Amino acid sequence: MTNQDITVLIADDHEIFRDGLSLVLLKAPGIRLLGEAENGRELLNLVHQLRPDIVLTDLKMPVMDGIEATREICIKYPGTGVIALSMFDEDEQIMDMLEAGARGYLLKNAGKREIITAVNAVYHDGNYYCISTSQKLAALIAKNRSLSRSEKMEFSSREKEIILLICRQFTAKQIAGKLFLSSRTVEGHRTRILEKMKVRNTAGVVIYALKHNLVTEKDLLER
Repeated sequence: MTNQDITVLIADDHEIFRDGLSLVLLKAPGIRLLGEAENGRELLNLVHQLRPDIVLTDLKMPVMDGIEATREICIKYPGTGVIALSMFDEDEQIMDMLEAGARGYLLKNAGKREIITAVNAVYHDGNYYCISTSQKLAALIAKNRSLSRSEKMEFSSREKEIILLICRQFTAKQIAGKLFLSSRTVEGHRTRILEKMKVRNTAGVVIYALKHNLVTEKDLLER
């Protein structure tokens, strides 16, 4: 543990879930868990006392829910990045969290590697969208003008072809077969595309591409 560790608070009203998430964070190198809250009001008090780098918070909690707590955190403590924790089929609530200022979201069944990736992404001023983001939610996020719009980059015609196929959920091997390229070449293009977009996964590519009109919702449905 060092002074450079990313400091984290978690909030959820289910003790068993908090215990599991705590264990993941306690074992993660470069991350220091500062504490836990079981409702939004308790979370706000802890943020005021401890000023964490990152907050991982459930959407639905007693006393004060995650949406209201996130809104207050982002206004009063802009240096703290918030990541929403969600169940399946909570698209509208996730949108409310993002509009309140959350910089990303994770499903509660996310693996430990994805949790750590999300924490690091938001700590380094990025956004993180769960790898299980549905096309419907990706479209909602991309259409919402109240959310921050990332810088538009220029892409080559080859990169645009690959972006379209990534958005259609093709693997690198499948893309390679379609474009008569090697899998290694496709992986190289994919890495550069993610770097240009400043995203971490396919969900981020889809949202960026929709937001900047590189693809349409209709494109996503075609195979």
